[in-house]
Amino acid sequence: MRRRLLALVCVSASVLSGCGLISQDGGGDRRTVTVWLMKGSASEDFLERFTKGFEADHPDLDLDIRIQEWTGIGDKVQSALKGDGSDGPDVIEVGNTQVPQYAEGGRLHDLTLESMRDWGIRDWLPGLAEPGQWMSQQFGVPWYAANRVVIYRKDLFEQAGIKEPPRTREEWLAATEKLDKNAEQGIYLAGQDWYTLSGFIWDEGGELATQDGEGGVWTGALDSEAALRGMDFYRELQALGDGPADADEEHPPQAGVFAKGEVAQIIAVPGQAQSILRENPGLKGKIGFFPVPGKSADKPGAVFTGGSDLVVPKNTDQEDGALAVVEALAGEKWNTDLARTMNYVPNKKTLAKAVSGEEGAEAMAAGAAQGRATPGTPQWGAVEGDNPIKEYMTKVLKGADAKPEARKASDRITELLDANAR
Repeated sequence: MRRRLLALVCVSASVLSGCGLISQDGGGDRRTVTVWLMKGSASEDFLERFTKGFEADHPDLDLDIRIQEWTGIGDKVQSALKGDGSDGPDVIEVGNTQVPQYAEGGRLHDLTLESMRDWGIRDWLPGLAEPGQWMSQQFGVPWYAANRVVIYRKDLFEQAGIKEPPRTREEWLAATEKLDKNAEQGIYLAGQDWYTLSGFIWDEGGELATQDGEGGVWTGALDSEAALRGMDFYRELQALGDGPADADEEHPPQAGVFAKGEVAQIIAVPGQAQSILRENPGLKGKIGFFPVPGKSADKPGAVFTGGSDLVVPKNTDQEDGALAVVEALAGEKWNTDLARTMNYVPNKKTLAKAVSGEEGAEAMAAGAAQGRATPGTPQWGAVEGDNPIKEYMTKVLKGADAKPEARKASDRITELLDANAR
């Protein structure tokens, strides 16, 4: 009887193996898929739910999710892509604008076929899908979209006599000035928050860099009159708080600063409200959201449309497992779960209903109508790595003349965007 049962098990295993449910490489052995995700992109509870659900649906696969820091991630990813893949990641979360710099060297899997045949490419958000392309091929699969809004203290606004969130820049400055009193900061705005500066520059009609015709040379543009007006507004707003001139929004993390209870506003993705409440549960019910105000009340201000795409390194030795992870994370079930958990915009237009009624997500969606992305060149990663924009901002906030400093920063951007010069 025992021999008969063993024979049945062996036959069943061979059938399952043919269906792809058991690894064909190692018999019944489970294989590990290593996934690099960025710090803050998904909460611990979401990752626990996803891991449990994915491994239940894929009994031959184990997930090894490793959380990465954004600082220095470009070099780390490039190093992993150049390795032999034996101990590197099989799936990597990358910023939506970073895909071209990784795809350019031919070190990513082309996911065009899967995207068109199985994953609903036609319904993806353009702000995520288009930056994920390189040479008309899809290398990055949209995971989630997010853009900055103003996270504010409803109680402090009420105490200051501000009945409604501001809708114009002038109203915003006036309200923030009222809030900036005694020990309380009207706004905490770090001096090197260049994503926020980008929105102010775009609002004025300026650009970070411009291209001389299709396929032409890219040139830094921070010294244009429009871009200088954007920097001037940033300087006015930043002065209404105690944000450090020589640090960005992650040093220290601005959510932690807000959680201390002495800040009326920060500019951040809505999901940071969860970090705030974890550090200070006493703020529950006191936090609100509104779109970054624009120059006029009829539309919000321009914002950087951020978010993440998922890519599969060419050197992975777990291609089928990696594709399964991408399909699951980007699919309706887990994508809507992530959006609801983190107050993100889902990767498909048809999934927008999943976050309806969420105050933060609605403010984000309103701002997304004026969303923009960084210049569409693979060399932009070099600009972010060196980041002369941050140095420029610090110098201006410490009193330097903006125009000559903007010229220096623009020259450096031009140099970094010239692939032949590096």
